[in-house]
Amino acid sequence: QVQLVESGGGLVQAGGSLRLSCAASGLTFSRYAIGWFRQAPGKERERVAALNWRGTLRYYADSVKGRFTISRDNAKNTAYLQMNSLKPEDTATYFCAAADYGTTTGPYNYWGQGTQVTVSS
Repeated sequence: QVQLVESGGGLVQAGGSLRLSCAASGLTFSRYAIGWFRQAPGKERERVAALNWRGTLRYYADSVKGRFTISRDNAKNTAYLQMNSLKPEDTATYFCAAADYGTTTGPYNYWGQGTQVTVSS
């Protein structure tokens, strides 16, 4: 059974940093693209970062460019989202997702349960 589990969320002051992790099991991790999404109450889900299955192409939303970095460690079956210079508007539940032989656009068929990130001013 495919499972994605996010961790690393928490409460942080504006300007601080967090690193989110996405641990995968039940799939051949190296053949899946990874995407990071976020959703705040009352807002639509937003794709913030993605990495194709080869690990050679990246996508970042304009709102996070220069602040967030997506990476993966296939040996550990884990993907990461390094978040620096955090802003209150980054507050959301963050989800990781996986796409079989996917590009940065997906299609994303598997989703984690999410981890909460709260940035205080």
